[in-house]
Amino acid sequence: MTIASTPSTWTTAISDITPEDVYIRGYALRSLLGRVPYSAIVALLIRGRMPTPGEARMMDVILCSILDYSLQKSGTVAARFVVSVNPQMVPGLAAGVLAAGEHAMSPEHTGRFIIENHARWKASGEPLDAFATRFVAELRQAKARVPGFGHQVFRGIDPRAERLKEVAKETGVWGEHGEWYEAVHRAFKAAAGKPDLVINDMGMNAAIMAQMGYTPQEMVGLSLLSTFPGLVAHVSEEMATGVRNRIVPDQIAEYPRARRDLEADLKAAGWR
Repeated sequence: MTIASTPSTWTTAISDITPEDVYIRGYALRSLLGRVPYSAIVALLIRGRMPTPGEARMMDVILCSILDYSLQKSGTVAARFVVSVNPQMVPGLAAGVLAAGEHAMSPEHTGRFIIENHARWKASGEPLDAFATRFVAELRQAKARVPGFGHQVFRGIDPRAERLKEVAKETGVWGEHGEWYEAVHRAFKAAAGKPDLVINDMGMNAAIMAQMGYTPQEMVGLSLLSTFPGLVAHVSEEMATGVRNRIVPDQIAEYPRARRDLEADLKAAGWR
């Protein structure tokens, strides 16, 4: 049986290939190349429609908003450890990607938090600030963490988040999701007595992408796409060092030095 004669079990509207060209969401790739910027094609691929110039500019800024965070990013360190024993680009990139998750490099949880609870506010009919105050009280009562708040270095303002918001306003993609998230931020700072608590870059990215209609899972992919250039640079730099088999040095590690009696413990455990 040939491929052409098999029943259709897969359907995709993302792209297709003909002898004439590759078609991206119905557009010939040759017509896109050099005419439509990368950021717009990224948005086109994921959302399925041609973005406005403002949306494309916002996507360009989103894709440039992470890039790298030196050796203070666990994914970068993981990538360099792996490359020191397996000096190839692909394993290094894979290690860096796998280190993204709930506590680093992923706006998924923040995006879900914003989308679901913004909908709760809309359904409540309450004024925004009143809802935010009540909502924050509920979160604090439950000892729940608010994703996207706080940073280990920045106080008062995260410059990356500030610039993301500026561009969102300039391009017309700032909206209710961002306003809702900022109201929760204000209420949380007041309730917790933490006036310097920032909305970090992941939080602001999530608020803006939620407004643009991206799903939390799509937000993760876009954030990883933003960090890829930094990972490529780190993997390349690590391979160029020639260092083999990076380890955690004893000077920054602690080891319990207690020694145990094997025979006594085997006997106590019932071994004969």
